[in-house]
Amino acid sequence: MLKQCCSGFGAVALAGLLSDEAMAQEVMRRPGRMDPLQPGALAVRTPHFAPRAKRVIFLFMHGGPSQVDTFDYKPRLQADHGKPLPFAKPRVQFAKTGNLMASPYAWKQHGESGQWVSEIFPETASVVDDLCFIKGLHGSNPAHGAALLKIHTGSENFVRPSMGSWITYGLGSENQNLPGFVTICPTLGHGGVNNYSSAFLPAAYHGTSIGHAGVKASQARFEHMTAMGDAGIQRAELDLLREINEVDLGAHGPNAALEGRIETFELAFRMQGIAPEVMDLANESPATKKLYGLDDDVTENFGRQCLLARRFSERGVRFVQCTHSYKWDQHGDLEAAHRNNAREVDTGIAGLIKDLKSRGMLDETLVLWGGEFGRTPVAQDGNGRDHNPHGFTMWMAGGGVKPGISYGETDEFGYYAVEDKMHVHDLHATILALLGIDHERLTYRDAGRDFRLTDVAGRVATEIMA
Repeated sequence: MLKQCCSGFGAVALAGLLSDEAMAQEVMRRPGRMDPLQPGALAVRTPHFAPRAKRVIFLFMHGGPSQVDTFDYKPRLQADHGKPLPFAKPRVQFAKTGNLMASPYAWKQHGESGQWVSEIFPETASVVDDLCFIKGLHGSNPAHGAALLKIHTGSENFVRPSMGSWITYGLGSENQNLPGFVTICPTLGHGGVNNYSSAFLPAAYHGTSIGHAGVKASQARFEHMTAMGDAGIQRAELDLLREINEVDLGAHGPNAALEGRIETFELAFRMQGIAPEVMDLANESPATKKLYGLDDDVTENFGRQCLLARRFSERGVRFVQCTHSYKWDQHGDLEAAHRNNAREVDTGIAGLIKDLKSRGMLDETLVLWGGEFGRTPVAQDGNGRDHNPHGFTMWMAGGGVKPGISYGETDEFGYYAVEDKMHVHDLHATILALLGIDHERLTYRDAGRDFRLTDVAGRVATEIMA
C-alpha cells in the first residue's frame, strides 16, 4: 500500500515533518514575532515599535476622483485650457484624449495652512488644517479592477491579502466580540471580495462586510446575524460542532482552514450580543446626526457609513472601510457629476474628522481618503477626463501625520508625479509604519515564500510623520 501511494515510509515521514513545520509557523506567527497579549486569532499583539496610530478608517472613493478638480490646484492648467499638452502622454492610455481642460470649479485657499481646495468640497475645506495631502502618488495600471486591487492588496495580478487583513493579522483587534476588519457597503465589482479578502492569511483576518454597494447604508446588515433560537441551545450546538472539528484536527493534524472556521463560528456567536447595538444609531444625538449629514437625503447614505465607522472604531475595531461606489468615473459630464459626488460625501467626511477630534480619537485614528487613481488634465469627449494612475492625490488625517501640509507634487498640469513621488507600495509601507509595523517584517509564508503587503518594495515617507 505504501509503495503504491508513492514513496513509502519516506513520504509518511515527510508529511509529518511538514505538519510540524506548519504548526511551528502558526505558533511563531511570522510577523516579526509580534507577541499576543491574549489568546485567539484576533488577540492584541505588540507592534514592532511605538505606534502613532492604533486604528485606520479608509474612506474609499470608487471610480477615481480627479486630483485637478478636488485638491491639486494647477494655475497653468487653468491658463492653458484648450491647448495641446506640451509633453508626451503615457505610452499606454485607457482611452483617447484631446487637449488640456481647465477645472470647471472655483478654487480658494483655506485655513491657517492655506491649502487649496475646490469649491465642491466646502465642508472638507473647513478641516483642511487637520489634513495631510499626498499629491505625488502614482500606481501602475489604468484599469479599475487592477488599480482597486493594487490600492487594497498591493498586487494587481494575483490574489493577495488586503491591507485591512494584513493590519489585523499584525496587530489583532481590541474587541474580541467584533471583527478586526469591517467594510461597509463594499464594491461588488472591480475585484469584488478580493479587495477585502484575507487570501492565504487565516480566515479570521478576512474583512467582514456590512451590506454591499447595491444597498443603502441604512439597509446594510451583517449577514446571518439573526439569532437562531435560544442562546443556550445555540451555545451547545457550537460546542458540539467544535468537539467534532477538534477530533478531526487531532486525527489529521493542523488545518488552518478548519481552525479559521471554528474561530469564525465563535466570533459570530459573540457578535450577536454587541453588533446590533453598534449598528443602532438611536442613541446618537440629533446634533451628531446632523454633523454627519443624516438629516439630508443627499448626504445621509455616506454620512451614515462615516458615523458607523466612528462607532466601530471607538469599540476597538482595527480597520474600517467606507466606500462611495461606483460614481467617480467621469469620462464625460465631469462638471455636474463630480459636483454631485462631492456633495454626497463632503458632509460625512468633515463630520467624521470633527467628531473624532472632539472625542480625542483623531490622534490615534488614521483616516485615509482617496480612490484607485486620479484623472487626466486633458479632456476626453470634450467634457470628461480619462483614468490617470501616473499622478494623483490622497490625504490622511490624525494618526501621527503632520496636519495642514502637502507632500509631493505633480507637474504643472497635474499629469505625472514629479517630486517626492510616492508609489502605492510606499503608501502601504507608510501606513504600516504609522501603526508601529515594519512592513519588511510583517510576513506570512505561503507556497514556500514569505509574502508581505509591500511585496519587495516600499519606502516609508517619514517626512509626513509628526
